[in-house]
Amino acid sequence: MIKARITVTLKNGVLDPQGKAIEHALSGLGFDGVGAVRQGKVFDVELAEGDKAKAEADLKAMCDKLLANTVIENYSVAIT
Repeated sequence: MIKARITVTLKNGVLDPQGKAIEHALSGLGFDGVGAVRQGKVFDVELAEGDKAKAEADLKAMCDKLLANTVIENYSVAIT
């Protein structure tokens, strides 16, 4: 069993209206000095795979095909 965490974030230069809304809300709650906020998503995935290299290749394929919009998003895969 292999466990992995996939983190997907918007690429630099891509507008992040949800991050901007969070930034504004934090300011309204009294958290002064908060810089730019970027919103992302995290996926925890368990694979019934023993080969780490195969699991990593499969996880990257999952990101390329479904979990990330690679036109506007970056992703990282961390196998734990």
